[in-house]
Amino acid sequence: MDALYTAVATATHGREGRAVSSDGRLDLQLALPVEMGGDGQGTNPEQLFAAGYAACFAGALGLVGRRAEVDVSDAAVTGEVGIGKQGEGFALAVTLRIELPGSVDEATGRKLVEQAHQVCPYSHATRGNIPVELVIE
Repeated sequence: MDALYTAVATATHGREGRAVSSDGRLDLQLALPVEMGGDGQGTNPEQLFAAGYAACFAGALGLVGRRAEVDVSDAAVTGEVGIGKQGEGFALAVTLRIELPGSVDEATGRKLVEQAHQVCPYSHATRGNIPVELVIE
């Protein structure tokens, strides 16, 4: 792969530290969520992953929609990233909730969502590594 763009960010002090991108546009206080024993007073890596995957998948959906000449520009993708114990460590699971415009019929929508899942870089990265559920709402 020849990278068209490389994002660079540095995290310090783990889940209760700070994450900063090389260009300074991202500068976040990190905190454990309350559900994991933290104070929840910052962003956590799962939120960042959920936002990134949702945005990437929405972009992939737009791409396959344009190729099929189907307008999905008003689609919304919500990413849910769960974290839980697995063996001695932790594991992730993802649910992507896709809201398609009312003008897109169910069969076409399902086909476009499946195609987007094939071209989305986040889907490539997670395939075979963590469960990803696609829910069309």
